[in-house]
Amino acid sequence: MAVKDRDRFSTATRLRLLGEQTAARVYRSQTRRQARRSRLTGRAALLALVLCSLVVALAYPIRQYVSQRAEIAEMERQRQEARNRVEQLRDLKARWQDDAYAQQQIRKRLHYVMPGETGYIVVDPDPARRPPVHRTALARPWYAGVWDGVDKADASDR
Repeated sequence: MAVKDRDRFSTATRLRLLGEQTAARVYRSQTRRQARRSRLTGRAALLALVLCSLVVALAYPIRQYVSQRAEIAEMERQRQEARNRVEQLRDLKARWQDDAYAQQQIRKRLHYVMPGETGYIVVDPDPARRPPVHRTALARPWYAGVWDGVDKADASDR
């Protein structure tokens, strides 16, 4: 029977059948691959769409959260600075309530002397080193500046 089958088909017919079978196998395998690819691509597209949606949906709230955390940190820093400043002012107030400290500051700032003491003013031998503002302020007594201010205020009314 094998001889009959071989004789029944010519070589061209056999080659054509073999080519068709091979082409059908290749087509079926490509179709399966494409079906797998398209299924995977659809899933990947859906996953990408979901991820993009999440990013877009969460971008603004996350930005707000970060900015609010920075704002809270800044307020905490300001609060700590205010507490430190209050503590410094309390210490200063307590010092000024001490008579010895107040007397020391009065003597230092206003150049007061106690009865029986001799007051000295030391003049800087090199006045060029001192800034001009301090030179004029130290050259004149403090009350001269007060009277100059009164005179200027009086002159502006005229």
